[in-house]
Amino acid sequence: MGTREFSEQPLEEKAITGVIEELERQAAENPSKLEIRRDGDRVIVNGEIEVDALVMVVVGALAGGP
Repeated sequence: MGTREFSEQPLEEKAITGVIEELERQAAENPSKLEIRRDGDRVIVNGEIEVDALVMVVVGALAGGP
């Protein structure tokens, strides 16, 4: 998703998109520790999450940043 598309989304949608993308990034980086699976509008998460990185995504969305 491009920066322009991200900045045009409503705040809640930015946070949701950012969280899912960050979880998927973490899972891709270390698949033995984290598994993410989408099930419709739900996300199934199994494993360890880097909370600091996840929080930064949410704070960025609340601040209106990309």
